[in-house]
Amino acid sequence: MGAQGIPGGSETSALRKFLSSEAAGGIILILSAAIAMIIANSPLYDLYHHVLHDIQGPVLTKKLGPMTPHLWINDGLMVIFFLYVGLEIKRELVDGRLSTWDKRRLPVIAAIAGMAMPAIIYLVETGGDPAVVNGWAIPAATDIAFAMGVLALLGKRAPTSLKLFLVTVAIVDDMGAVAIIALFYTEGLAPVWLGAAAAVMAAMYALNRFRVMNLIPYLLLTVVLWYAILQSGVHATIAGVLAAFMIPIIKTPGAPDAHDSPLHRLEHAISPWSSFFIIPLFGFANAGVSLEGVGLGEAFAPVPLGIASGLFLGKQIGIFGSVWLAVKLGIASRLRGATWLQVYAVAALCGIGFTMSLFIGALAFPGNALLIDEAKIGVIMGSVASALLGYTILRVCPLHPQHYEEELEQEEEVRVDGDVESLEDDEEEEVVRT
Repeated sequence: MGAQGIPGGSETSALRKFLSSEAAGGIILILSAAIAMIIANSPLYDLYHHVLHDIQGPVLTKKLGPMTPHLWINDGLMVIFFLYVGLEIKRELVDGRLSTWDKRRLPVIAAIAGMAMPAIIYLVETGGDPAVVNGWAIPAATDIAFAMGVLALLGKRAPTSLKLFLVTVAIVDDMGAVAIIALFYTEGLAPVWLGAAAAVMAAMYALNRFRVMNLIPYLLLTVVLWYAILQSGVHATIAGVLAAFMIPIIKTPGAPDAHDSPLHRLEHAISPWSSFFIIPLFGFANAGVSLEGVGLGEAFAPVPLGIASGLFLGKQIGIFGSVWLAVKLGIASRLRGATWLQVYAVAALCGIGFTMSLFIGALAFPGNALLIDEAKIGVIMGSVASALLGYTILRVCPLHPQHYEEELEQEEEVRVDGDVESLEDDEEEEVVRT
């Protein structure tokens, strides 16, 4: 179930593997979330809830209490997902599409606007109610896997440049989401444990500086870092991102990824586990919400409506509006081989917030089952509406006049370099219309 339209070749590039993995994983995520919703609205709901929340294990921190399967997924397995996210971020910043200002300009502008506008819409919809204001960040993120799963269903109709633009914007979104979690959803800090975490980070940094390329010591220290962060009051998943930044990378500008680069080896090793197991399991454990007694009044309450509107309208307005404005002002060029209508459709797909939005929703309203369920409803409504709109537009809209020529050109770039030379069309002609 690969990302069709991504070039083939004698050896599958890391880029093609990444896009194919994200697309296939996204489809599995969609299915796991749908199964969770079906179970949550069937006679199996009590069993579903019991297995996730009532089976208790050891107490790792007084704040969390006994570890349940749900906590092991959200505070344990999701650390591996965040490690993967951190590796993606570092790779892109050091040796990818965010490594220079010229490359990062358009995705960063789009991502910032695409995070700010949903938050604003949420705050407007909820009227700044102090009881729910903490949920402002829920609609700010984009789910790469879910969105790539939708694009995979379109086959070759989805331009390569749009796939890569969506992934790059989503990675910048992830950077913002990680910062938000660390800054706004942290409380009750324990200085001793923060010091312990800093010491572990220093040890990992020393390994990096001494060019230790064996991944085993880094992974062992990552486990220690996770426990220290878990005890510190900062959300444990931040340990994954911090650890990722300490993993050495061998830069290969103008060439495919180095096979002996520790970062790339770890990223490739984690990718299938993240895409096909951890994220679908998280979706299954967190998407199940009972709709019993939920009518229009509950579905359109301030929290679910604010989140759904933020994802559906905020992402479209923020991302498409900022891209259009950046092009018109000469700050950036149009995306290669894509019409304005296709760009708008991808902006809509960025409204699929699923994984990170559900995750932030649980952090925003800790211990408040009602608001967490309302947040889930809002995330599901906004994500499904965004997916349907983006998919429908891309399915029926005309292709760019040079679509096939651009795809062949980018195919050759990926074969030679492991990536496309640029997402933007430096020789764009304004005669191209949608």
